[in-house]
Amino acid sequence: MPETLPANGSGHGLPLTPDARERAARVRLLALDVDGTLTDGRIVIGPRGELCKSFSVHDGQGLRLLMDQGVHVAWITARESEIVRRRAAELKVAHVVQGSRDKARDLRALAAKLRIELDACAYMGDDLPDLAPMRACGFAACVADAEPALLPEAHWRSERPGGHGAVRELCRFLLHAQGRWGFAISAYAG
Repeated sequence: MPETLPANGSGHGLPLTPDARERAARVRLLALDVDGTLTDGRIVIGPRGELCKSFSVHDGQGLRLLMDQGVHVAWITARESEIVRRRAAELKVAHVVQGSRDKARDLRALAAKLRIELDACAYMGDDLPDLAPMRACGFAACVADAEPALLPEAHWRSERPGGHGAVRELCRFLLHAQGRWGFAISAYAG
């Protein structure tokens, strides 16, 4: 059966153009913001100063599917958190940049290290610090509840908000665009 992209893959009013599909088909590195993209953006601080963040297991599964198909995954975040390090280790995300003061610079450095052209990089974010890396990459995406200033830069926007499966949607879209979705999920068919 031939691969097709999901009918609703355009995301909240952004037309799914042939250009967006072509850009998605080239992606070899997906870089993600953490707070507001992989999480819902809330940071809970307990009485002893401990931090809590909530990650979606669906996003984690999507990232595993993508990495199993040979796409590199990176997390680039301005904050530093043991929680982020632990979740990345659980998912075997090899490239984690914490304390980033220039996400576009860090994306370029990682792409160079992996010998991946910037037009084969994707970036997904939710807020103003994500504008520069979205402009630097070949395929820019944002979550449904992103800052409106990101929309003109996005080639694709999720239907779901950050921390609630938006990254899983993007992983599915990328795998469909690359003709790998059926193969990626075949291991689960029994």
